[in-house]
Amino acid sequence: MTKTEFWWDPIYKGIGGRDSRRRRRRSRTRWLSLSVMDSLLGLLRIRVKRGVNLAVRDVRSSDPYVVVKMGRQKLKTRVIKKDVNPEWNEDLTLSITDPDVPITLTVYDHDTFTKDDKMGDVEFSIKSYIEALKMKLDSLPSGTTISRVVPTRENCLSEESCIMWIDGKVVQDLCLRLRNVECGEVEIQLQWINLPGSKGL
Repeated sequence: MTKTEFWWDPIYKGIGGRDSRRRRRRSRTRWLSLSVMDSLLGLLRIRVKRGVNLAVRDVRSSDPYVVVKMGRQKLKTRVIKKDVNPEWNEDLTLSITDPDVPITLTVYDHDTFTKDDKMGDVEFSIKSYIEALKMKLDSLPSGTTISRVVPTRENCLSEESCIMWIDGKVVQDLCLRLRNVECGEVEIQLQWINLPGSKGL
């Protein structure tokens, strides 16, 4: 069945009333879901592990949280009170349709009565990680380093980042130096999730 045939299913033609409208809404939702799955490569789980030596934005500390953006997607961690070395250990999952789109990560200080203060940001690419995912790695022993990404001014890495094969999964740990702020780093980990029915890599 083609998308057009699915969208204009004859069961909905010429039928009025609330039930008909509900069926049409369900049909459109299913059609949109199919369209998304056709372009979806998979899911990227970003584990936001911790912040290191983050900037002070309150009297002596900060109440930091992290916002991750990719295209129109926007996710955020919980707020950790009064800690410039917070440990979130929180998973944020992005839907990946175009791996060339960069990911931005911004740290904010939560304020109750005023606008949240920005505590630095980074932008990073997942191209090297996606390239590693496309390799045939099943025969490699767990713990094998697949490739290394060296720090540059563009990738915001504070140290070399290794892409590794661990327990049948491709994992990349990144330590990112925050920009537009006096100090601070954020440590994250990338892991791919294959989604049944998606386009795949």
